Amino acid sequence: MLLLGPRRADGRSRTEAASLTNEGVPPFADAIVVAAGSSSRMGGVDKLDALVAGRPLLSYSIDAIAAAPEVRMIVIVTAADRLSRVRDAAWLPASVRAVVVGGSRRQESVAAGLAALEELGGVPEAHGAPARQDLDDTRGDSIVLVHDGARPLVEPGLVSRVARATAIHGAAIPVLPLAETLKRLDGDNVAGTLERAGLATAQTPQGVRRGLLRAAFDRFPADGPETWTDEAALLEACRIAVHALPGDPSNLKVTLPGDLARVEGLIAGRHPGARTAASPDLRVGLGHDSHPFGPGAPLVLGGLSLEGAPRLAGHSDGDVVLHAIADAILGAAGLGDLGRIFPPGPETPVGIPSSELLVDVVGRATAKGLAVANLDVTIIAARPPLAAHLPAMSRRIATFLGVEPATVNVKASTGNLDGMEGAGRGISAQAVVTLTRVR
Repeated sequence: MLLLGPRRADGRSRTEAASLTNEGVPPFADAIVVAAGSSSRMGGVDKLDALVAGRPLLSYSIDAIAAAPEVRMIVIVTAADRLSRVRDAAWLPASVRAVVVGGSRRQESVAAGLAALEELGGVPEAHGAPARQDLDDTRGDSIVLVHDGARPLVEPGLVSRVARATAIHGAAIPVLPLAETLKRLDGDNVAGTLERAGLATAQTPQGVRRGLLRAAFDRFPADGPETWTDEAALLEACRIAVHALPGDPSNLKVTLPGDLARVEGLIAGRHPGARTAASPDLRVGLGHDSHPFGPGAPLVLGGLSLEGAPRLAGHSDGDVVLHAIADAILGAAGLGDLGRIFPPGPETPVGIPSSELLVDVVGRATAKGLAVANLDVTIIAARPPLAAHLPAMSRRIATFLGVEPATVNVKASTGNLDGMEGAGRGISAQAVVTLTRVR
């Protein structure tokens, strides 16, 4: 294990400096940041070393973990060929106490990080954090948070929520509900549709009491034949309950080259003064769509299903809001229009969710190195009343775009009794989007 030096240039120890940043909030969690991957799907680019707004991507992940006041110390687990670069990096926060070499599988890297934390001595008992009665054997045990180094947009608030949920439940992970319909495939053919109710995607950080994690590794050694894709899977195999709490749509994991463009666009949105490749190149697109009401229900609008209102007529689900957004993105990116890409014929299934069309369009823009920096949508409809649904629409649309909800603004007008919309015979939507070019 490579322990980092005990003193900083300012004369304070790393522990002292970390405690000052967390003043008033007793720390009760340790963190392992896993950064030992090979970036095999990045086309030869090391995603953790990739510069985003002038800084390595990994630095954002570590800074976010360090900013959570519940975290006392951090161990970074990295690849052998990256060890010296990470250990000597000037951007390391004070709470990073060790940098160690990981293994070829995630579980081996987590086990190496856990061993480093145990060698460092762990953390004191959780201050005022209650344990459930069925976790008596781990009451007062320290908490370990495991985070992917390739998730640079995690919010410190989410880190805090996971730490506190772990203190109560023993183990906790953030999850997101599935937004898309799941299909089972048989070769190139669709073999069935899976029920997505009760399914979710897992994010990090994932939290667990240290004693539970150690017991899980004792039962299933990290170098054993079993492979666990995350810590929750290992705990599930040991019949250890894992609490699920809401995740964050912007907490995306960089896996493919296009993900770097999305991350840089989001960082530019969070830090308007950041010098990114997106800064000199802005593109604006305008989209519009309108549909009359037709037979059937419910109304699908802005990615939401609104019961009690008729469906909009159309070849797809008729979601004029998502259609307008997709056309605005295509226009800004110079990629044509929605009708040319998804013509209303056999090649586009009848009733296809407009969310699938929008996600495809976002992927096309990302492939050109473009990311959404801002979106403004106006819905014109005399019926149904939409004011109460607008915040949920903004959040839903942000999920499809892979941006923060604050990037999306959705507003509505009754049409003032004018035209098809004002007469209540249909709904239209207008969208203005700004795209930024990123690397």
